[in-house]
Amino acid sequence: MAAGEPRDPASPEPRDPEPRDRAPRDPAQQEPAFADQVGAAIRGSKLGHLDPAARPSPRALLDAMGGARGLVESLLPGILFLVLYATTKSVWVSVLVPLAVSIGFVAWRVLQKGQPVLAFAGLIGVGISAAVALLTGQGEDNFLWGFTVNTVVVLVLLISMLLRKPLVGVIAGALTATPYAWRTERAKRAVAWRATILWLIVIGARLAVQVPLYFAAQAGTPGAVELLAAAKIVMGVPLYLAALWVTWLMVRAVLESPDADTPAGAGETETR
Repeated sequence: MAAGEPRDPASPEPRDPEPRDRAPRDPAQQEPAFADQVGAAIRGSKLGHLDPAARPSPRALLDAMGGARGLVESLLPGILFLVLYATTKSVWVSVLVPLAVSIGFVAWRVLQKGQPVLAFAGLIGVGISAAVALLTGQGEDNFLWGFTVNTVVVLVLLISMLLRKPLVGVIAGALTATPYAWRTERAKRAVAWRATILWLIVIGARLAVQVPLYFAAQAGTPGAVELLAAAKIVMGVPLYLAALWVTWLMVRAVLESPDADTPAGAGETETR
């Protein structure tokens, strides 16, 4: 259309040309990758407060487990079940009292405007275990949910190893904000594998000890349920703390002594 020529009202309104100075979308503003989201979740958890390069301390491990309060919330329901079942032999009393205590823990944290994540996690586990035991009427069935969780963890550990991304390396990489270094530096990769195998042994040992006790209880062996409850307590938080301590020492060792054989910039060549 020539300049000054009147525009036909029936013709469509001409579009403005696209601005040439529009900047391309910044990749940093895109949605974070799944790995980044997992790393952020780990760093935001209690475990994320651990500094893998720091000297291991009982206080730091206790804080990672939610402090003394978190330990009580984790241990007390199991201890109550053991004591009550050994003294009363009543499935209802043995599972409902720990369930009520777990509900009390959650309510206490909510009223104090705390973070009831650990208490809620414990409540869900105790609630499912109690429901199964009450439905079957068998005290040993209170432990079926724990067997399920441990089996899932074992599978996750095995899958991470089959994918050549050992889970401990993924977690340590998220905590140190160097997720790819654990797959490119020889010493760190070795620690990631060994620590993941350590946790596989720890979780597998729980199943290896407790599942036979469960079947013994199913067969009516006297005292098997009490032994199963005691094994779950001993091989629970105390064993996890010991494994976490050893893992921390292993990770700290390679952070203090970087692999000298790793060429510079090797971490940049890792496929993302």
